[in-house]
Amino acid sequence: GASTQGLQTVHTGLCRRQAPAFQQAALETTRSGDELLVACTQEQRLFVELNALTEGAAGLQERPIRFVNLRETGGWSRHSGSATPKMAALLAAAQLPEPPPVATVTYRSGGRVLVLGAARAAQEAAALLDEGLDVTVLIDRPDGPLSAQRRHTVHHARLSHLQGWLGAFEARWEVDEPIDLDLCTRCNACLRVCPEGAIGADYRVDRDRCTEHRDCVVACETAGAIDFARPVQEVQERFDLVLDLRPVGAFAQAQPPQGYFHAAAQPEAWMPALWKLKDLVGEFEKPKFFAYQPKLCAHSRNEQIGCTACIDVCSTQAIRSDASLKGKSSRTLRPARGPDDAAQRPVMPGGGIVVEPYLCVGCGACGTVCPSGALSFATPSAAELGKRLRTMLLAYGRAGGRDAALLIHSSSGGAACIDALGQAAQRASLRSPSQAQPMGLPPRVLPVSVWHTASVGLEVWLSAIAWGASQVWVLVTAQEAHSYRQALNEQMAVGQAVLQALGFGGTHFQVIECPSTNAQDLMALDQALRAPSATTVQHAATHAVPHDKRAALDLATDHLIAQAPQQPLVQAVALPDAGSPWGTLQVDGTRCTLCLSCVGACPQSALLDNPDRPELNFVERNCVQCGLCATTCPEQAITLEPRLWLAEDGKARKSARVLHQATPFHCVRCHQPFGTLQAIEKMLETLGGHSAFQGAGAERLKMCSDCRVVDMFSNTNEVRITDLP
Repeated sequence: GASTQGLQTVHTGLCRRQAPAFQQAALETTRSGDELLVACTQEQRLFVELNALTEGAAGLQERPIRFVNLRETGGWSRHSGSATPKMAALLAAAQLPEPPPVATVTYRSGGRVLVLGAARAAQEAAALLDEGLDVTVLIDRPDGPLSAQRRHTVHHARLSHLQGWLGAFEARWEVDEPIDLDLCTRCNACLRVCPEGAIGADYRVDRDRCTEHRDCVVACETAGAIDFARPVQEVQERFDLVLDLRPVGAFAQAQPPQGYFHAAAQPEAWMPALWKLKDLVGEFEKPKFFAYQPKLCAHSRNEQIGCTACIDVCSTQAIRSDASLKGKSSRTLRPARGPDDAAQRPVMPGGGIVVEPYLCVGCGACGTVCPSGALSFATPSAAELGKRLRTMLLAYGRAGGRDAALLIHSSSGGAACIDALGQAAQRASLRSPSQAQPMGLPPRVLPVSVWHTASVGLEVWLSAIAWGASQVWVLVTAQEAHSYRQALNEQMAVGQAVLQALGFGGTHFQVIECPSTNAQDLMALDQALRAPSATTVQHAATHAVPHDKRAALDLATDHLIAQAPQQPLVQAVALPDAGSPWGTLQVDGTRCTLCLSCVGACPQSALLDNPDRPELNFVERNCVQCGLCATTCPEQAITLEPRLWLAEDGKARKSARVLHQATPFHCVRCHQPFGTLQAIEKMLETLGGHSAFQGAGAERLKMCSDCRVVDMFSNTNEVRITDLP
């Protein structure tokens, strides 16, 4: 079918006998300026062609056509007759304006390829890449002869270093061979004259067999390719692309840099990579997926390490720590992307982390686990995605839908699983009904396509429950790295603990697996999607998701607390140690000297001093459980306690309360308070054995800074530098 704003006709054969109706809609939307929405993705190419053939219809540059999948997501379900609310939700979301554009990252590739591997496979792959690409072969294992044709540069060497990304790989290797393959003409004269047969068809010298006759050097005098006195050389070169055919790849992370392909040595395994390599020549752009606010980052203060959640979860190693960067300008360098690029390119510092946009693939997991909101997913942002989800839930409810379950899935692997499930259900409907056959996406399950499933976090999930959703499920496939699944489960455990403590029954958050589209995995997915609904709010919230993560969490939790089925509320909800964005601190009063180092270290102003008396105050709403206070505390007096405080007064969590206070110590000369009794006693104990702090020196330790100076210069005895405390 098709739909536009103001068009209410439902079509059942729009891609065939009713095609003129589509052309009429194309003309009407051109005249009205409305967008054209087609509720079919299978025939997308046909509709684009029909639009181009319709005289008077706007082109795709002037008015793009939006496509939404209603067939596999609802129309082919066993219960498709009840899917009208779902279809209303999907159509409402499809008519929202596109999110605003974000900054982009540009790659430039000239087609210079480094092929790594054993001789046979590397040369065979290089021969297939020769056309249109500049190929260099690095052979690390001689398992066959070298080609007599010098079609590309070949090295016998051991790779020692490889880093970078598409258009900016830096490779280093060591060459320790008497025969220089660049100078070698493959005349084989050295092979013929060697009495020991120490030189093979791979043009490497077997040092164990060679007895240093050096007949080969004489035979190669014209080319000058053989030199046994040549020192070990370290070569460094730049490449745009890398094909790695070695058993163990150069990158250990789950998602290697773009432009790097690791494949087994068998041709059938690396052929797909060859086609991709041939397409990666030119200039390419991708969105800068993340937004970063250094001032909110809780990674480090004063070179002390706190939160490392983003570094731990990143599967591309695009985020690294540099605690010394806080408050300083970075001179950290990264490789230039091409000859026209500057050799020195400062990367973005702040909070002690460095984020490399050229390595980021847009998983968004860093924003999901970031407790402060310093890192966030930018395309779309949580605010834009929240607007979409709220629109879907509102349209679903108005159409009579109940107990909506949001199924967040990736636009690649997750969408493929949903399409395959819908098609399997359609095939099953043509046969006799059976419990062993998939029934398709249930009517209450609303699919939500995102770039990556790890990019959606707790503030959006809890907001969805506050808007009336029964559940939020995240569909993961074989594409998601283990670190992402772990992060999602940890965040869901936090959200589930909050809802359970408030009295909302059932399981609201769950990661659902769909490793592949085979029949067994689809049946398991079909069963998982038929889980019973969970308790949700009686009155849906109306708030939007703000751009500030902490504010978004506050809005969602405040509404959920107000709608909590369990009354009276518990005083505090204990949360899991991993992944909690909320919590309090426990201060050991027997250890704390109120030095206030923790106040200076706190990046969120959760810890505050009192200028009028020795006191440590705490605003629980601001605490992100980064641990910087505990790391900085010289007395190890601070312990983190993850929890959500449900104070009777809603303002109490956002107000300062006293964590620890101490008796002030008064100056023995002017009697003004200048420290704590415990701190002065500890200082006297520590310095009491030093010769400079005996007699009058010891008394000065009990004075404020002004009185110490007055006391020293009012003394009739000679004041020496060594007397100064």
